[in-house]
Amino acid sequence: MLPHSIPGVPFINWIARGWINKLRGDPDSFLNHVRGVIHVGANLGQERDVYAARRLNVLWIEPIPDVFRRLTLLIEPFSNQKALCELITDTDGQEHVFHISNNGGASSSILELGEHKRLWPSISYTTDITLKSVTLSTLAQRESIDMSAYDALVMDTQGSEMLVLKGAIEILSNFRFIKTEVADFEPYKGCCRLPEMDKFLKNRGYRRVATRLFAYKAGIGSYYDVLYAARR
Repeated sequence: MLPHSIPGVPFINWIARGWINKLRGDPDSFLNHVRGVIHVGANLGQERDVYAARRLNVLWIEPIPDVFRRLTLLIEPFSNQKALCELITDTDGQEHVFHISNNGGASSSILELGEHKRLWPSISYTTDITLKSVTLSTLAQRESIDMSAYDALVMDTQGSEMLVLKGAIEILSNFRFIKTEVADFEPYKGCCRLPEMDKFLKNRGYRRVATRLFAYKAGIGSYYDVLYAARR
């Protein structure tokens, strides 16, 4: 969950055939065509009302214990939404130093800040905690998650989205749609960039169908919300 978006930025569409055309003009319209969402990097569940309006099954995953406790209270009114307090990466049982940011934890990450500091100079890390990671595949098995109830994956993990995907290879084919934040520069040190994300998901049967620019600074680059759809 990044600190803000830029209003008035045009939406860029990649139009495919068939039902993909229904996505035209709205990066979130895929929500009208799914049963449920696994949302990794929940923060306070800012999209909870959007999901609830569509009666979606939602599994929120949030790693920061204090934020998680607030999240559980906020989603209490929604019977189809539940939350787990977990750090999702590509490795089971590995300890990570998790950096907590001063904007309500929204920019927190296991990665060090990179060019993010030049886009949002007021944002910094204030606290570190140690968390043990789990892969999404392992979590699904451990918690007996019914993957048929969730056919969309949303990621907002501040630079570690590729790690989430690599740890979900065994269950990736369950998702018709994958939505993620990704940049064409390095907001977090060592993070995945847009071309890498495109290549990784293309090799696994997904194509990019929508791209929305929400942050840009000359000399640095662009930050996007990107939607991928399974080639089925």
